[in-house]
Amino acid sequence: MDKVKNRWLIAASAVGVHISIGSVYAYSVMTLPLNQLHGWQKSNITLAFSLAILFLGFSAAFLGRSVEKMGPRNSGRLAGILYTAGIMGAGIAVKLGSLPLFLLSYGVIGGIGLGVGYITPVSTLVKWFPDRRGLATGMAIMGFGFAAMIFGPIMAKLFQIMEIWQVYFVLGAIYFCLIYGSSLYLAPPPEGWVPPGYAAQGQQSAGRTLKRDLGQYTVAEAIRTKRFYFMWLMLFINITCGIALISVASPMAQEVIGLSPMQAATMVGLMGLFNGGGRIGWASLSDYLGRGRTYMAFFLIQICAFMALTTTTSHLGFQCLIFIILTCYGGGFSTLPAFLGDMFGTKQLGTIHGYELTAWGIAGMVGPSIVTRVLEATGSYTMTLYIFTGFLTFAFIVSCLLCMDLRQIRRRMFLEQQAAGETS
Repeated sequence: MDKVKNRWLIAASAVGVHISIGSVYAYSVMTLPLNQLHGWQKSNITLAFSLAILFLGFSAAFLGRSVEKMGPRNSGRLAGILYTAGIMGAGIAVKLGSLPLFLLSYGVIGGIGLGVGYITPVSTLVKWFPDRRGLATGMAIMGFGFAAMIFGPIMAKLFQIMEIWQVYFVLGAIYFCLIYGSSLYLAPPPEGWVPPGYAAQGQQSAGRTLKRDLGQYTVAEAIRTKRFYFMWLMLFINITCGIALISVASPMAQEVIGLSPMQAATMVGLMGLFNGGGRIGWASLSDYLGRGRTYMAFFLIQICAFMALTTTTSHLGFQCLIFIILTCYGGGFSTLPAFLGDMFGTKQLGTIHGYELTAWGIAGMVGPSIVTRVLEATGSYTMTLYIFTGFLTFAFIVSCLLCMDLRQIRRRMFLEQQAAGETS
């Protein structure tokens, strides 16, 4: 036991990986410099970001099995290589003035690196923190949310003092060092390890007993359950509504309630704070409130917030509602891995998590598209807010159905355990 790694350093390593890949959320800092340098249309520049999120989701799904087999250390190294190759390839594309190469490098290669890096530390953390899964995954995924606050100003400063193509090489080197270095400490716990003072699931001990998972599922078994698809729908709607709001937050604040461009920019910066804070806050709370109730709270809160946005005229009120929605958006990401661990166990958690993240890839394309199309058709944000309120209401109903399903399964497990005890 003296050789067992420190699980809090494992968590810190996971944060290092996620802070690096989470810099993708600072992508908007690149838009104007690229537009001014080469005259590329902003929609084409933004397409690279959409592609990165799309390939993040689908690479997490289709490479999940490989990540599980490789182990967190090797898959972390792979993520560092792919993400760095994507960033530096984008730098070469900028130097050559090639938009297709930029889309391929940043959107496809970099996006695959994002997907591998996103799921690499998560299943490992869940195994190290069976007693506080929400807190552990919240810490790592919090890094992804806070990354824009860290790297956004760094990018902006580098663009002022260096040639644009050189910035990508500097960033690539920084990301590689962070991801590769952090992955060196990542490792699963020894077989049968439990936190001090706890007994393993199903074992009797003077210590506290860990809450029992619903089973140890393979991905093939998981995708044959209702709860897998309930979870996918809930995640898809939560991300669709949140990412759509993120995509139009600044112009919406200026056009609806009259914030100045500088005030709107400040609000966008604070949105990153609440996005990251929601990830650690909600995920930690889910350890006590329960994952199902936490997701129900996400949707109830957002239903009220989106409806309130249709009528508010207060600068402070508008911004507070946006910040509240962003906490739920971030919390949905960080609570997900712990919830999946509760429902499907840790046997193939990384792969199952990857399959669920396809919802993110699709929502990243759908959410902003709905906003822009409805806005073009109506000239108002109000109808969009009503549409998303309807989506969230449906998601709340799905979350209720999921909780009912989980309650029935746990009751059946309890009765089976009682029957087994009586027969023995």
